[in-house]
Amino acid sequence: MIYEHPLAYVLGLEGIALMRAYTGEHDRAFVEARLAEIRKLLDNNSLADAAVEVARVDTVGGYRIWSQTYDGPNAALNTDDFDADAGVLTVRNGKFGKSRLLPLHPTSSDGIGHYLRRRSQHLQRRRLPDSGVLFISTAGTRLDHSRAQKTWRQIRQDAGLRPRSANCRPRIHDLRHSFAVATLLDWYRTGQDVPAMLPRLATYLGHADPKHTFWYLSAAPELLALAGDRLEDFLAGTP
Repeated sequence: MIYEHPLAYVLGLEGIALMRAYTGEHDRAFVEARLAEIRKLLDNNSLADAAVEVARVDTVGGYRIWSQTYDGPNAALNTDDFDADAGVLTVRNGKFGKSRLLPLHPTSSDGIGHYLRRRSQHLQRRRLPDSGVLFISTAGTRLDHSRAQKTWRQIRQDAGLRPRSANCRPRIHDLRHSFAVATLLDWYRTGQDVPAMLPRLATYLGHADPKHTFWYLSAAPELLALAGDRLEDFLAGTP
């Protein structure tokens, strides 16, 4: 079992701030204030039962669990799930059987609109029936996972994305991770209230609870550093 406690995470960020005192960035008053805050956190009884234990599973078991909750490259999208006027995509029966609305960037809406025109031309040229499926193969059928992966490998090659090693290759799911981290970075850089905004990102990603989105905070060193800086400013009383 893996023991996870939010208090340990917060104290870790406090530790980052205290370690910078050794470089001369902070004075005695700052250090004493941080230590007092740590004592206050440790004495807070409301955090006593905040920890959770997460079962450790092997690679095969973990992949099986992931595959049961992952929307997949298609998410079973149909043409009527795309609202071009509103710029919204509806994902139906996604994770845990829930549906959600995804607001799209104008460039994404334009891209899907262009694809739909090409899709219609292809079906007419090949005299194929329109099944109503959004993303189709050349045969007019819904894309399956293997076809999506084949296309991804070609895009990856054209973009010059090289594997770091035989066991570390760019995956299509990494685009989702990059989106989440980039969104959080942008919020921190522009001074947004990240805890208040996090439910929006969690909803967009299809997470059942915002707490499942918190792990992205440790997904990139730059993001962790920005979170640490924000905590330092907050604890020092700086806006």
